[in-house]
Amino acid sequence: MDPRLNRRQEELVAIVQREGFAAVDELAAHFDVAPQTIRRDLNVLADCGLLRRYHGGVGAPSSVENVAYAARQVLQQVEKQRIAASIASQIPDGASLFINLGTTNEVVGRALLEHRGLRVITNNLNIAILLSDNPTFEVIVAGGVVRGRDHGVTGEATIELVRQFKVDYGIIGISGIELDGTLLDFDFHEVRVAQAIIEHSRQVFLGADHSKIGRNAMVRLGDFSHVDAWFTDRQPPDALLPVLEAAGTQLHIAGGDPE
Repeated sequence: MDPRLNRRQEELVAIVQREGFAAVDELAAHFDVAPQTIRRDLNVLADCGLLRRYHGGVGAPSSVENVAYAARQVLQQVEKQRIAASIASQIPDGASLFINLGTTNEVVGRALLEHRGLRVITNNLNIAILLSDNPTFEVIVAGGVVRGRDHGVTGEATIELVRQFKVDYGIIGISGIELDGTLLDFDFHEVRVAQAIIEHSRQVFLGADHSKIGRNAMVRLGDFSHVDAWFTDRQPPDALLPVLEAAGTQLHIAGGDPE
């Protein structure tokens, strides 16, 4: 199956992630299309592992299980490119940085390729291979257990490697953001690495598009008090604005066409 989604399907996924469940008739009315059109969309999205079909409607995947990596790669592609360009514009040549797991961070890696003299420590083998194409970069790969589904590296050895450094920037991703500012993810081992990255970075940048807001995941990473700047693609809900202000987190809303 071709994993590329149209804009309606992407928005449909975001609605269900936010609401938890949606009926076919409600979705048809929202998009002003026939219920049969929505059912075809839901079949595509369920086959991709993005949603779960139920009688009369559709629900979000379990809070203990993330969407498949291949499916996440094609969601919010334009938004991720804009976020990545915004993050890359804040990273000077010659900086040191951590980059952890996630499809958004892999787009950030591509946006950094035109920089010079970066020293990058990563537990993402996809990013390591990508950035090693720049001869001015020094790329250090964390050891540990490699996850076959996305080539991420986690475990105690990964954490110990991270703890050997204190870098200028830590670039992290996240799976869910609650309206009280809690940051959530699905994998306990991945979260432990991200927490070490936060502890050993002078500034922490979070790249997360609007679809992560209100999305359920089981493991708590922390909250916005651990994040210096959040790069996203839309104005967040009003409930999050005082949370960001209290945490001292800068908000960067990426707009326009990505480079």
